[in-house]
Amino acid sequence: MKAFLVLFWIFAKIGTFTLGGGYAMLPLIEKELVDKQAWLDRKEFLDCVAVAQAAPGILAINVAILAGYKIKNFWGSVIASLGAALPSFVIILLIALFFNEYEHNPVVQRVFMGIRPAVVALIAVPVFNLSKAAGITYRTVWIPAVCAGLVWLLKVSPVYIILAAGLGGFLYARHSRRHP
Repeated sequence: MKAFLVLFWIFAKIGTFTLGGGYAMLPLIEKELVDKQAWLDRKEFLDCVAVAQAAPGILAINVAILAGYKIKNFWGSVIASLGAALPSFVIILLIALFFNEYEHNPVVQRVFMGIRPAVVALIAVPVFNLSKAAGITYRTVWIPAVCAGLVWLLKVSPVYIILAAGLGGFLYARHSRRHP
């Protein structure tokens, strides 16, 4: 029972105090689940993130569901996803009630201008951490760069990128086994 409470608290705490969405939450989730609790190793966490990104829906909720399931099966996924979703739901509901009154307030606008660069940094950190955990080297860095370019510049759907990357990985592994 204690593990369920800890799991809920981890995701609720991260969901309450993290600005910037799912990508900004990843380093905090990783620190809690991998470093502090040791419930997952880095590879398991990276696998959860990879599947969560490929699945439809909100990244943080998808990660919570997958990590919760790895940690405590079905009820772990329920508890973790509730922990991740509940704070955001309550906070957004409260913001929605008052935002129209204050959105043009100069102080509120300055606060948001200050938050934006920090959010960019929080999103960049998991990119570097995931790159290291995925084994990206100077010889393979072109793969995520090309994928990012296809999505950003050519507006290729990330679904196609993920499917193509999965097929490429499968074919590479198959070829490597035949020609060691």
